[in-house]
Amino acid sequence: MPGDLIDGKKIADDVRSELKGRIAELATRGTVPGLAAILVGEDPASRLYVKMKGKASEEMGLAHWTVELPADASERRLLDEIDRLNADPKVHGILVQQPLPPQIGVDAAVSSVDPDKDVDCFHPTNVGLVLIGRPRFAPATPAGVVELLLRSGNSPDRKDVVILGRSNIVGKPLAALLMQKARGANATVTVAHSATRELAAHTRRADILVAAMGSPRFVTADMVRDGVVVIDVGINRIPDPKAKSGSRTVGDVDFDAVRRKAKAISPVPGGVGPMTIAMLLSNTVRAAEMATPS
Repeated sequence: MPGDLIDGKKIADDVRSELKGRIAELATRGTVPGLAAILVGEDPASRLYVKMKGKASEEMGLAHWTVELPADASERRLLDEIDRLNADPKVHGILVQQPLPPQIGVDAAVSSVDPDKDVDCFHPTNVGLVLIGRPRFAPATPAGVVELLLRSGNSPDRKDVVILGRSNIVGKPLAALLMQKARGANATVTVAHSATRELAAHTRRADILVAAMGSPRFVTADMVRDGVVVIDVGINRIPDPKAKSGSRTVGDVDFDAVRRKAKAISPVPGGVGPMTIAMLLSNTVRAAEMATPS
């Protein structure tokens, strides 16, 4: 019997509903949470993602701005825009959409965002706070993974969690969240990656497997044990002559095959993606609350 589907869209809707009361409370104190996104260049995926963030912000009653810079913009110009947004009291959250063009250093960009407005949680100070278990913000995608697990009845508490991927955006911060002695954590965490020997030996012992390698359908049925819980973070475009666009989106997991062995599994699309945006909105509301006098 196929495993249960972990519906990221429904869970994201629940998170958004819970934010409405906090947004209304801020309104009584004269504050409208504001989110600013900086987009450099014409990357289609980045442009779509920023558009989705803006739409979600407007639906929740948040203010939203998109700063668009050309692909040949200098690092100095980007940093000047960040400085301007840092100084604007109407802006509570700032995100610099990645990837950035090669002339702009990612470290310089994320380190220039005011840590109190760093709703993506990429600033080194905020990364450090996550690691020691005192987060100012929880990074959006990892926090979304944790909420998917908790709200689907699959707490990571005392479980063996294997994370495939060691990126600064997903793998590392998710490991930091899950290893804490805290609600939604308390797991034994293994981070595996492209240099891991006997990778399948690690994945087959996982109670919870999180796939975040960026490799389409990498995780096959023989790599998981019966009863595993799978969270698929991957977003990959593959050719599909039957699709109108000529391609379609798949995750890092061979979904149909793995679902037959899983207790529960998140789909792609419709799993982690909606949660990332919901948690970004949650961080923006939190930033507005921190900036608003009681």
